[in-house]
Amino acid sequence: MRLRLFALLCVPLLTGCDMLYDVLDVPRPEQRAATLEAEGRAIGGGCRHSGRALEDCYALNQGVSKAAIFEGWRAMNDYMRENHLTEVQPRIPAQKDRGPVSPAPKPADSTSPSPQTLPLASP
Repeated sequence: MRLRLFALLCVPLLTGCDMLYDVLDVPRPEQRAATLEAEGRAIGGGCRHSGRALEDCYALNQGVSKAAIFEGWRAMNDYMRENHLTEVQPRIPAQKDRGPVSPAPKPADSTSPSPQTLPLASP
């Protein structure tokens, strides 16, 4: 009886412990929200630094909060104006400049002959 009472009294103390979340691998909603917010700000800052329009940044990152993207974009814009920085030109061309993406090659079928076993044509 005393053991049950002791365990019952310890439960409220353990629920506030952050180590309990780590041991039980329980997701923390506050930490997840803070991570998503920080990622959105980083994406927005990266878009501004690369000279990308805010609307393009929204379109390319639809799963991210628009408010977080804007906050990062605005903060980077202010920083770049204060320090007289220019946009960084991309070294890799945009997807539309590279042309369509070809599908990945399919694995060789076991019934089709491999290139090594094909007979060579005689001249």
